[in-house]
Amino acid sequence: TVFSAAAPLGQDLAEACVKRLKCTLLQAYGMTELSPAAAIAPINSKKYSSCGRLIPNTTAKIINVDDGTLCGVDERGELCIKGPQVMKGYLNNEEATKNTIDADGFLHTGDVAYVDKDGDFYIVDRVKELIKYKGYQVAPAELEDLLLQHPAIADSAVIPVPNEEAGEIPRAYVVLKPNTEATAEEIMKFIADKVAPFKKIREVEFTDAIPKSASGKILRRILKDKVAASQ
Repeated sequence: TVFSAAAPLGQDLAEACVKRLKCTLLQAYGMTELSPAAAIAPINSKKYSSCGRLIPNTTAKIINVDDGTLCGVDERGELCIKGPQVMKGYLNNEEATKNTIDADGFLHTGDVAYVDKDGDFYIVDRVKELIKYKGYQVAPAELEDLLLQHPAIADSAVIPVPNEEAGEIPRAYVVLKPNTEATAEEIMKFIADKVAPFKKIREVEFTDAIPKSASGKILRRILKDKVAASQ
């Protein structure tokens, strides 16, 4: 059995892992402030892109990132967790604690998520990573997962780039597989055929490597700093 956590794992990549390794693959969800777990997929789950269901004695709500209203089934919003595993607070930082844990005891995770009709949760991206395109919210991780489905792409990262008309537009940084070719136009069309118009990738840059942390998380901040320095 292979467990995946720390960052969202897309369905296609997960299925490829299961096929190649001939294993059971399960996702789990947690964070340091949750000591550290909140959800885990059932052992027989085939919903590989889901981080599973809430662990015992845990309650969750998903709220609209703009107005804080409750989201319904399959509606995306910020995931908030309540349970005995929620931290008491940040050491010597009352303000940060107050901004993270609300009056009802829910910890605001900063993660965009949704829950399906069966009670299975899916992590989409970080709230602070969302790209604001003409008032619409675009999740970079969703586009990165789709980019990896392209036969010529080995790795990718998507960040917001300032745009006078749209506010921000999605730019993809792409690493091609050895001995393959693909144009920016081809890649943008590949994504456009799979997403709503507001989620389209508007720019593509080719690169030799995607900056990542030791745990494998994409360091979008480095790419954003590169864009800011070029403005």
